[in-house]
Amino acid sequence: MHIHKTRGTCSSSIEVDVKNGVIVHCVIHGGCPGNSIGMQRLALGKTPEEVIKTLKGIQCRNGTSCPDQLALALEKFILKV
Repeated sequence: MHIHKTRGTCSSSIEVDVKNGVIVHCVIHGGCPGNSIGMQRLALGKTPEEVIKTLKGIQCRNGTSCPDQLALALEKFILKV
């Protein structure tokens, strides 16, 4: 499992785990509950690359967003594995 400390967002951290090439665990701590739960559910069962392609670069404030931070967390996970 990888824990990513978010920056510039309402959420504080993201937990993500990938097994056999698909996301099997995704929890976003803090932020708007509806947004966090929605992103978590949408990410499960998808490849990190699919989620990165969909969410990377989405802006909210401070030049980033919770979806963008999830994409960054997945990029770091891929590089770490």
